[in-house]
Amino acid sequence: MASHFEIELEKLKNIIEKIGVLAENQVGESVKALLSEPVSEGKEVKKVENKIDKLDVKIDEICQSIFALQQPVASDLRFIMSAMQISNEIERIGDLAISIIKKAKNIKDKHDLIVKFNIADLARQVEIVTIKTNECFLTRSENSIGEIFILNNTIKNDCDDAIHNIINEMKSNSKTVVSGTNLVIVLKHLERISEHCTNIAEYVYFMINAKIIKHEKFGEKKSDN
Repeated sequence: MASHFEIELEKLKNIIEKIGVLAENQVGESVKALLSEPVSEGKEVKKVENKIDKLDVKIDEICQSIFALQQPVASDLRFIMSAMQISNEIERIGDLAISIIKKAKNIKDKHDLIVKFNIADLARQVEIVTIKTNECFLTRSENSIGEIFILNNTIKNDCDDAIHNIINEMKSNSKTVVSGTNLVIVLKHLERISEHCTNIAEYVYFMINAKIIKHEKFGEKKSDN
């Protein structure tokens, strides 16, 4: 029979999995909103946001309870420490997704800019990195961690290029200034979502190897092995 400690750890893992899926769905909705595809009603999006916030608090409560009543060591301690950080990163991903949904509704004439600068592919990449991040937490796969880091670098570069192109477009065509400015904000949100995913991957690496590593150093670490 599982001990109370083991039950609490399993509960913690399940809640993180659940909150991760909720945030993943919110990111999917934000991409749909950006690309003018049908999205869930505002009430449903708000309901999911509330669920994420409540689960984030629940995760903190479970972690605090374990620290207060148990004496976790080694891998269990790393998991609990990482869980609290991962929960915070996921909650921020959900918040950014909501911001994108709200902002996307106010971007008029965005379609031409999105097509011209290939922003749809960039948005889909952010969706993919979010999905891979949830998989990474469940599988503890170092290969997945590496894929997330690579995707994040690609997303960052693509965001920088798209923002540069949009700014140039606004300079040459004043009619695009309002839409372009809002679209730049959305792109920065997408880039931040990818960064939060990368932070989660770093915490998973810590859980596996008991070492803290930044994603820009991961490739060097792999080449040393």
